[in-house]
Amino acid sequence: MSVIAPPTAASGPVSSGFRPTVAGRASRPTSTYSALLASVREAGLLRRRTGFYVTVFVILVACLGGAATGFVLLGSSWFQLLIAAALGVILTQFAFLTHEAAHRQVFDSGTRNDAVGRVLAAGVVGMSYAWWMSKHTRHHANPNTKGKDPDIAFDTVSFLEEDAAKQTGLMKHLTRRQGYFFFPLLLGEGVNLHVHSFKVLLTKEKIEGRALEISLIATRMVLYFGAVFFFLPVGMAFAFIGVQMAVFGLYMGSSFAPNHKGMPIIPEGAKVDFLSKQVLTSRNITGRFSTAFMGGLNYQIEHHLFPSMARPHLRAASKLVKAHCAEHEIPYQETTAVKSYGIVIRYLNRVGLAAGGDPFDCPAAAQLRPR
Repeated sequence: MSVIAPPTAASGPVSSGFRPTVAGRASRPTSTYSALLASVREAGLLRRRTGFYVTVFVILVACLGGAATGFVLLGSSWFQLLIAAALGVILTQFAFLTHEAAHRQVFDSGTRNDAVGRVLAAGVVGMSYAWWMSKHTRHHANPNTKGKDPDIAFDTVSFLEEDAAKQTGLMKHLTRRQGYFFFPLLLGEGVNLHVHSFKVLLTKEKIEGRALEISLIATRMVLYFGAVFFFLPVGMAFAFIGVQMAVFGLYMGSSFAPNHKGMPIIPEGAKVDFLSKQVLTSRNITGRFSTAFMGGLNYQIEHHLFPSMARPHLRAASKLVKAHCAEHEIPYQETTAVKSYGIVIRYLNRVGLAAGGDPFDCPAAAQLRPR
């Protein structure tokens, strides 16, 4: 199993025929992705940067070692919660590396990428690599597409007005204001991700690497929980785990949410060429430290167009993509992290207005409505 790759120059676009109407103008149905891909390849931006990832890995291991040393030296102190918060950040950075290995960004060998990704995901982060790969592959194939993208499926939060309209009782009232609750809810996303991992690994479905993942996750849990409850009083130990999981969930969610939420939704059955599908549903995040903070996810447009592109090449690729989009009048969206969070909150609150049977016609969705 592998995260979906874009079409090659020889194979052409994923789909053809329908292109969304942009700013009231019907676009030509042919995709220019092949020409863009050729430019990117010619610039050497699809080369692997294994040395970069080895350096990042060494730095993260050093940070993890420093956190462990601080944990032991602090002993029974509430300052341990600072170590817990730092651990949440470090584990999220390891999750970014896992994500990049899954996309074949680290090594030329797919087998080696999968092996490293599985060890990092299950043995360090504590999540199922197989589950995440399946989910993320479907997202990349059809971002923001109704019925196909699992990232917009209902899961406490409604990302589509029809899901919001189905809510009743307490959920109806929460959904109508869900934008304000979104980031507080992310504090529990770490637990949610782990629970989904466990559920998948314990099903009867065929899972690649199931035994290894269960072994790695179990070993990690024994070592992690054993150390926390051995060195800390029970109450402080639970607080430590709670803070670590909350920071992990908030950091993960804050890195992934701004990239697609509030962007156009593609209706079921709509035919959109690969370039338009990936660009129109994605948003880049600008800022001096955004690449380090988000593990390269800030260049979401380029990441979706060239999933195997290593993090250090994304900035250069963005200049080529931006120029290409300007030439062909394809909207290229980018904003700061703070503004993107505001967009997400306003979008979710607007979707939430449909809760209890008051669905509305979303202008963003209308942009990609098939004729």
